[in-house]
Amino acid sequence: MDELNKALAEIGSIRRQLARSTEFRGYGPATLATTAAFALAAACVQALWAPDAAHQLDRYLSIWLTTAAASAAMIGTKMITRAQRVHSGMADEMIRIAVEQFLPSLGAGVLLTIVLARFVPGALWMLPGLWQICSGIGIFSSCRFLPRPMLAAGAWYLLCGLLCIALGGERALSPWAMGIPYGAGQLIVAAALCWKTREGADEN
Repeated sequence: MDELNKALAEIGSIRRQLARSTEFRGYGPATLATTAAFALAAACVQALWAPDAAHQLDRYLSIWLTTAAASAAMIGTKMITRAQRVHSGMADEMIRIAVEQFLPSLGAGVLLTIVLARFVPGALWMLPGLWQICSGIGIFSSCRFLPRPMLAAGAWYLLCGLLCIALGGERALSPWAMGIPYGAGQLIVAAALCWKTREGADEN
């Protein structure tokens, strides 16, 4: 029985190593492009419903947190179904690794939002930039598991986040300070995934 358990443990270890060395193909380009449309739609909603975001922070947060939750739910659902189809027996392990790599930056974004909203509401104008920086760090953390062109998306989010913070004050809460970075950023991610899919098809 001990030998059987040892053999099963070794098989599990091999599967984990194989999963970590395999490029994750669970993200769907069309789904990522759809989240870009979500970001642009949210910017339009903010422009109409919370044009003075500095004095309408509750509305501002509700718009963008709802958009983020809807996007995450769509990406997560597609990731599970696509990974099970593409990676079959390794799907669960690869999904777990993908989540582990992005979770720290996501958690940091959530905690920053809670802390600033609760204790330093006067600094909430920094949130758009901080969210974008967290997104960029999350992509950089996942890049060894994703197509190399994804680095461009990470760099985009990092640069946009820094520029957003550099704007300072109420200008950083403009609808387009979120809509353009996330709209374009998600399209860059979708394009990187499409490029890799097309490259794989050419090789076949």
